[in-house]
Amino acid sequence: MKILVDADSCPRDARELVLRTVRRRGIAAVFAANRPIPGIGGDSITVTMEICPAGENSADNRIVCLAEPGDLAVSRDLALAKRLLEKNVNVIDDRGRVFSRDSINELISLRNFTVGLAENGLGQERTANYGKKERKAFADSLDRQLVKLLKGIPFPVNSGNPGIGGLNAEEITIAFNDAVKQDIAKKQKKGLPVARYDPKTKRAYLENADGTRE
Repeated sequence: MKILVDADSCPRDARELVLRTVRRRGIAAVFAANRPIPGIGGDSITVTMEICPAGENSADNRIVCLAEPGDLAVSRDLALAKRLLEKNVNVIDDRGRVFSRDSINELISLRNFTVGLAENGLGQERTANYGKKERKAFADSLDRQLVKLLKGIPFPVNSGNPGIGGLNAEEITIAFNDAVKQDIAKKQKKGLPVARYDPKTKRAYLENADGTRE
């Protein structure tokens, strides 16, 4: 087995944790991104840095191409997670959330709903923190999944937690915020206007690539 990391969106702390883990356990790891990631590759025969061509989903496509049943992937991209789950690849995000075939379609529906709100100026952009709590949750989840996979125990179909798709209210809020941030990032990369909401004026507006408002 190997670990596949969607390195473009993975926080530095999470990437470094994966690196320490694979070096300690002697597991192969592949980091895929559209740009070089400092500190990854070149110093270990078990760690590979895949620099993918510029273009939407090029890194995702490379990860799917390399993925094999029984691998473990780290990504917060729901569309990528679904493709990997369909290949019997195990997927967690950088906060330790475990994706399953039972939960992924509901999460994608929630993301699409949230993006729709944002496009109509009804969603308020929030910055999701990544601190000690998130790092610990990821570290614990990564360790649990590796232990199960290395022992040959099947990956769980559902985490058993209450809530939508096995998620609690906090995890759903994080999924909403991540969906909005990903949609905004894609539009900014393409130079498209982004729908935002001004809490002071309580009005929605469009922000152009040059920072001007409409």
